[in-house]
Amino acid sequence: MNAAALIRRQAADLDWPGEMHPLLRRIYSQRDLPGPEDLQLGLANLLPPDRLKGMDEAIELLLAALREQWKILLVGDYDADGATSCAVAISALHNFGFDHLDYIVPNRFEYGYGLTPAIVELAAVRAPDLLITVDNGISSIDGVEAARRAGLRTLITDHHLPAARLPAADAIVNPNQPGCAFPGKHTAGVGVIFYVMLALRGRLREMGWFGGQGPPEPRLAELLDLVAVGTIADVVPLDRNNRILVQEGLRRIRAGRGRPGIRALLSLANRNPATAVAADLAFGVAPRLNAAGRLTDMSTGIECLMAEEEHSARELARELDTINRERREIQAEMDQQATALVAELTASMRELPAGLCLYDPGWHQGVVGIVASRIKDRVHRPVIAFAGNGENSPGELKGSGRSIGGFHIRDALDAIASRNPGLVSRFGGHAMAAGLSLEASRIEDFSKAFAAEAARQLRPEQLKARLLSDGPLEPRWFTLEVAQMLRNAGPWGKDFPEPLFDGRFRLRRQQPLKEKHLRMTLSPLEDPGVQVEAIAFNVENWPHPEATEISLAYRLDVNEFRGERNPQLVVEQILPGDAHA
Repeated sequence: MNAAALIRRQAADLDWPGEMHPLLRRIYSQRDLPGPEDLQLGLANLLPPDRLKGMDEAIELLLAALREQWKILLVGDYDADGATSCAVAISALHNFGFDHLDYIVPNRFEYGYGLTPAIVELAAVRAPDLLITVDNGISSIDGVEAARRAGLRTLITDHHLPAARLPAADAIVNPNQPGCAFPGKHTAGVGVIFYVMLALRGRLREMGWFGGQGPPEPRLAELLDLVAVGTIADVVPLDRNNRILVQEGLRRIRAGRGRPGIRALLSLANRNPATAVAADLAFGVAPRLNAAGRLTDMSTGIECLMAEEEHSARELARELDTINRERREIQAEMDQQATALVAELTASMRELPAGLCLYDPGWHQGVVGIVASRIKDRVHRPVIAFAGNGENSPGELKGSGRSIGGFHIRDALDAIASRNPGLVSRFGGHAMAAGLSLEASRIEDFSKAFAAEAARQLRPEQLKARLLSDGPLEPRWFTLEVAQMLRNAGPWGKDFPEPLFDGRFRLRRQQPLKEKHLRMTLSPLEDPGVQVEAIAFNVENWPHPEATEISLAYRLDVNEFRGERNPQLVVEQILPGDAHA
């Protein structure tokens, strides 16, 4: 893979507070913010729930369920967003006085995604009165119809993009459904169900329910650690509203008020809850939750999140950690195979197609999404990785795709399905990630159609990777205080990226680690008296063993080791000396 071209961000002319640190002023000016007020977080600035279409119908349905004590069955999804959504709903409804609550998560290998007729049949055995979907359901037309025939009411809460036709549910809450005026279009599934719980609490408060015939009024802010995990794990854009949700959840975790399961997962990932930031949730908690849904059953993840005792939370977290280790082993082998497939394609073609499809009959269905993401990062084009659908559907393939900026992969699948009737069995997703099913015999036809659609939409320059930098970092700012300030200046994530700097350094020492990583001691050329440690993971372009200077794109972070905290550069890319554009 060619190194990404380094582009320095341009600063907007905004009126920042005079007391703001000059480095933060520069970084924030280089983010896509409408104004300084966008940095004012806090729950007082959270968008109200009243503009969510379908909310009134959802609340009336839930009030009827509370009055008549219906049996409620949550239908979840098998990722971290789905797991946290399920935990939020069950916790809040229980605290509101709902007594008959249960959940079910489709096993991805047997039932696939969402509220399918098969899941309705499985759910009906438990004799619920109301099905509530969390982080799924907006495409479940057949499943909702099957529920109606079985005499079950349905409440859909979701955030995925809908098709032209919506399911005929009793109520739908989804900020992306047609006609919804709620501004928070990037709200994750866990955020949507949290908003439903906010609105329900508001109505119950108006009715005088709490402290009267009902329980004491619960503080829903206690659920924000779950909301933060689900929001970060689903990699939704961190607009202001999502940053508020994440920041408030992190505040609870850092104050020691996070749920035992989240604390246990952070501990297993060697992340300190007292200093946790969004990256700790993304790389410490989310992979361990997601591993359960990828390889086994997400119920382990949900039970870990809902555990109230420290001991049981630790046991469940250890189980998730073991599953995640297995996932990493499977993924490592699949990564090698996928990389070899790309190398074969590169050798046989003048250039790779604009959209790439990869398939190996031995690949694990639960891991192909990660493989697609890794290859997408290397070749900088949309990638879909396919695996067989197992014994249940031996002639069917399951694909998971990841995209790049400028290519809405869910809409692309819609366009392909429209032009090629019968080619795609099912599909759904977001702008940047999507899933689909198709007959194994049609993989070559689909690959050609996907490549053609990507070529139709993407310009050649969009297929060249870019690395956006905040520019050089002055030597006086290579300090622990500045590193901590940058950690706390987020929460950072998609569309509100963590600061990335670039510069040229004197290379005082380099030490390979495990033949994949590189530890370095560096000094900025502008001030050789300053020394800072650096770490580069999964190095592709190694510096010459006798090199004395090196150009890097890097983040300034805090390294915690054996109780000591020091500034450290985390290298994103080793650059050629003339990399600036």
